[in-house]
Amino acid sequence: MDAVIDAVELTKRYRGGARGVTGLTLSVTPGEVFGFLGPNGAGKSTTIRMMLDLLRPTSGHVRVLGMDPRRDGVAVRARLGYVPGDLRLYERLTGRQLLRHMAGLRRMRDLGDGEALAARFDLDLDRPIRALSRGNRQKVGIVQAFMHRPDLLVLDEPTSGLDPLMQREFGRLVRETAAGGGTVFLSSHVLSEVQHLADRVALIREGRLELVSGVEELRSRARSRVEVTFADPPPPGAFDDLPGVVETGREGPRVLLRLEGDADALVKRLGGYTVRALDAHEADLEDVFLSRYEEPR
Repeated sequence: MDAVIDAVELTKRYRGGARGVTGLTLSVTPGEVFGFLGPNGAGKSTTIRMMLDLLRPTSGHVRVLGMDPRRDGVAVRARLGYVPGDLRLYERLTGRQLLRHMAGLRRMRDLGDGEALAARFDLDLDRPIRALSRGNRQKVGIVQAFMHRPDLLVLDEPTSGLDPLMQREFGRLVRETAAGGGTVFLSSHVLSEVQHLADRVALIREGRLELVSGVEELRSRARSRVEVTFADPPPPGAFDDLPGVVETGREGPRVLLRLEGDADALVKRLGGYTVRALDAHEADLEDVFLSRYEEPR
């Protein structure tokens, strides 16, 4: 199965020493939702811009939909939908006029799914874009990206400005797109969003790819947080010999623990004390993200 996105040793160096991207290699397969995570300045937008030939790599290469974005730029863009992280729209146009303009560029006979998507996101296409709120402008960006049912969606912070109801509707749209065979490359700071939508995620840090993993696999390796309230707190170091358990703090009768892996040994040890309350927070993608970025390289 050919990759929809195939980057090999992709590198971008900026003049003046500003951080870019170094040696990034990843592959995105057809029909998957691929989450691309990292803090501001990590290299996410730089990577996306090289994928779309908005930036030229210093070295390495990337193929999109089996094509070279530089040599085959028109063909790539015809099969691609894009929401940039710094969305800019023609403010003098209405939403409908903008969609007609995009449809013309794509040689579409009509607005495709534009009308239906606008209704789905409660978007008035006949208002001037300059009169729209930030959230409604973001809806215009989403509609123009999805309206022609592209083979690949590249979405950079796509739900910025959307309210929770519209974020949920966007999630449904992404899942429907993937179920229909489309591929979604989703760059986002909304970790809960990526966790519920993505099949795999990549973490990029300081311009270098930190890891690529399935979401469930990543969560299974992450550290859970456990908060135990005792009648009488155990002595310091009571859990130091347990594999995968680290005491991280105490607040009166409460002991805070970090658990990695199986909880069996910890549960048995707690059985030797009077426990008033136990709160275990299952590791999610945010825990993974924070734990990775709090560690030194």
